[in-house]
Amino acid sequence: MPKQNLFAIALLAGMSMQPLVQADDHFQDDRWYIAPFASYVDTGGDRNASNGWGGGMGFGKIIDEHFNVELKGFYEGFNGTNGAWSLTGGSADLQYYFFRDKFSPYTVVGVGGMNSCVSGNCGAGIIGEAGVGFSYELHDNFLVRSDVRYRYNNNLNAHVQPGTDEFHDMTVNVGFVIPFGDKPKTLAQRADTRVEPVAITDCATLDSDGDGVNDCLDQCPDTIKGGVVDAKGCLIRLVLKGVGFKFDSAELTPTSVEILDGVAQNLIAHPQSNDIEVQGHASSEGSHDYNMRLSQRRSASVVDYLKMKGVSNKLIAKGYGETQPIADNATEAGRSENRRVELIWIEEQ
Repeated sequence: MPKQNLFAIALLAGMSMQPLVQADDHFQDDRWYIAPFASYVDTGGDRNASNGWGGGMGFGKIIDEHFNVELKGFYEGFNGTNGAWSLTGGSADLQYYFFRDKFSPYTVVGVGGMNSCVSGNCGAGIIGEAGVGFSYELHDNFLVRSDVRYRYNNNLNAHVQPGTDEFHDMTVNVGFVIPFGDKPKTLAQRADTRVEPVAITDCATLDSDGDGVNDCLDQCPDTIKGGVVDAKGCLIRLVLKGVGFKFDSAELTPTSVEILDGVAQNLIAHPQSNDIEVQGHASSEGSHDYNMRLSQRRSASVVDYLKMKGVSNKLIAKGYGETQPIADNATEAGRSENRRVELIWIEEQ
């Protein structure tokens, strides 16, 4: 099968991996990074050459939730009918990530230049690349990355290879991404600890809404019971205990409707201006893709109901499937805890 057809199949496969979740408008990671890599080169028949190896280095920047830009240099070598080939070049790449998570698939396009030499006959030309790949986060500052790319090379009448100046190669790259600096933390991570103030007035001994922050410092009185708050007493996380759905469905049960009515009343009576991410979580039964779809539909169902009841915050539905368990999926009690809906208040910029 021609390489161009193989690349088209790979590209369509990568596009199908988009998760059924909405974009996070508050993505804040904008670090610079370096990306060393090794390459396997599947040469086109027009080079009359065997396959070969190479490597290089990229230097890039995370732009937003979806885009990276990167400058890349590389060297590749292999043997051919007319002698040994050496390819030295560089490109400017644009990567589009379908979503950012521990596993993050992407597509990439790049343009640049390359100097091609075979048996001492050299010529400069242009290249264009397109491909699909993924990164996998092992640590905040260390990711594994791999992609497969189709590369078009035109040597602009340099005639390094008799008969043609156009070449078609496929490269498989495997390497690392090393970001510089600390990875931005989420609001919940920043609020892991609370400062207990020294009692200086009568209000310092009172906690009217029972959220753990005394009335002197509590800027969000009458918060919903059971929620996690920050040092100012404002909600950052709430598990909607008792909110459930009909079997294999995103339809709310009557009990869930009653609970959401109370939540909506509290949000309207004691508003916080923050956007709220409505997270849907599932237990481990069923496939990963099924759980992602079902949790997304269920989180969207809660968003629609709260909006219908008049909640004015921007509500963002996001399904996490079985990826963030809080209990043991080996027991029914644990699976029941993992099937949940959470509200996460997003920090204002």
